Amino acid sequence: MPQLSFHAPFGALTLSEEDGALVSLDWGWGRDQDETPLLARARDLLEGYFDGEVKEFALPMQPLGTQYRRRVWEMLRQIPYGETVTYGQIAAKIGGSPRSVGGAVGANPLPILIPCHRVIGQHGLGGYSGGNGSEDKIFLLQLEGIQPAATSNRVFAAG
Repeated sequence: MPQLSFHAPFGALTLSEEDGALVSLDWGWGRDQDETPLLARARDLLEGYFDGEVKEFALPMQPLGTQYRRRVWEMLRQIPYGETVTYGQIAAKIGGSPRSVGGAVGANPLPILIPCHRVIGQHGLGGYSGGNGSEDKIFLLQLEGIQPAATSNRVFAAG
């Protein structure tokens, strides 16, 4: 499985590709490095995102997960840059509970590319499965112009 690692503002990230699609983005430096055109393009877009120049990722992605998790992840891809949605709003739209949505969000194998950092709790920030936890979530939200204390008035209409 080809992998490519690069430096991000909060540490190293590693992209993995399988059958011409991205399958994971992990915190840390991968052991094997094999730069493919897709991995190089994804790295360049992510670097542009961190520089404030890229707002969406039109890349082939095939995250592995249950049908429910894939539905949640597809919903996450619809959240516009600079906006947030709550776990409960996603649950109301696709079914399940805020807790089941949280489980799917936490299992997202392509964070940032599938913007799980844009999902917040009804009464607070919620968690984040990135390498530095909530610290990375706050960084990503602020990068997009969202002040975590002000998320209640910047919520994406999920209905």
